Amino acid sequence: MRSIKSVYKIGNGPSSSHTVAPYRAAQVFKAMYPDADFYQVTLFGSLAFTGEGHGTGKAIKSGLPNSKIIFDRATSDIPHPNTMLFQAFKDNNEIGRNRIFSIGGGSIRVEGQKSDEDDEIYPQKYFSEIINSCRESDLTLSQFIYKVEGSSLKEYLSKIWNAMKTSIERGLKAEGILPGGLEVARKAKILYEKRCYNESADVTMNRVIAAYAYAVSEENADENIVVTAPTCGSCGVLPSVMYYMERDRGFPEDEILDALAVAGIIGNVIRTNASISGAECGCQAEIGSACSMTAGALASLYGLNIEQIEYAAEIAMEHNLGLTCDPVKGLVQIPCIERNAVAAMRAISSVNLSRFLFATRKISFDEVVATMYRTGKDMDEKYRETSHGGLAQIYFNS
Repeated sequence: MRSIKSVYKIGNGPSSSHTVAPYRAAQVFKAMYPDADFYQVTLFGSLAFTGEGHGTGKAIKSGLPNSKIIFDRATSDIPHPNTMLFQAFKDNNEIGRNRIFSIGGGSIRVEGQKSDEDDEIYPQKYFSEIINSCRESDLTLSQFIYKVEGSSLKEYLSKIWNAMKTSIERGLKAEGILPGGLEVARKAKILYEKRCYNESADVTMNRVIAAYAYAVSEENADENIVVTAPTCGSCGVLPSVMYYMERDRGFPEDEILDALAVAGIIGNVIRTNASISGAECGCQAEIGSACSMTAGALASLYGLNIEQIEYAAEIAMEHNLGLTCDPVKGLVQIPCIERNAVAAMRAISSVNLSRFLFATRKISFDEVVATMYRTGKDMDEKYRETSHGGLAQIYFNS
């Protein structure tokens, strides 16, 4: 497996697959053909169907200012749901072309080339193998991760955590209407400030965590800086729970960073053996993965054993199986923002169950990841980030 550093990327929203990765792809292609007079970029699949709502063209033009963007919604014979064809021209003659794929979480793959992100540092591929390695070495999960990744990981996670916290704090102060035409109002500030009369401690916790999740997700929808965790569309789940644990429960930052490491290895296993791309496997691959990462991180933060961590992550993913990706108008707003808050609550519930019931479990984390991938491949294309089905269609036809 690759470094967990590639699970967490800092960039502009609203979509890791549709803005962060295309921008990176544009930069890579420009470096290949810096002397071109102009460029043409053709988007296929999910990028073509929802790219306008996601701001894909804008992201590419940020990396390739003198480029023409084509949304090809007719071609279906493509190697990946997020395929881009980059072409470079000089003196009106084509001097080069490359297909580049947005493979989820802001990662890209240039056809026929190997990238730095492909370098594998973990000999393990499955979570069961990681558990065995931890047992053999008598290491906790976070200790195992640092042993493989090296001392630079904590510094990187500190940078990631600061970016996460900044996105929450910005989002809690912001007001107004999100761009895109749906007239969706920001709600994080209202959720955070409006305490219910005679509110119980549990209600307060749920409201505050939801406010944190809304804050990040609204920042993402407004095309501001967020952290993929593992994607932009699911960027509010992990930060919201971890921020609550640090700010409201008093957990020290060093322990939060260890929990982020655990979340990263869980996301890494999912990415390696399945997908974190909504265009490939539906929202179960994005929100499901984020929920699973958050549950594992929280279980680790509470000091639960590795079997309990695994079970928490498994529960969280299992109960997101089949979750469709049907963003209204191709925007990362409905149902995406609210879905981040709901997933944060589900992650907490998953940890509570795992604490007491891990010895009775029947399904392993590896099995549920394999199930998610198979479910995603069986899912009708219109439920995989095309805005052709589900809520995206019902909303406009009602």
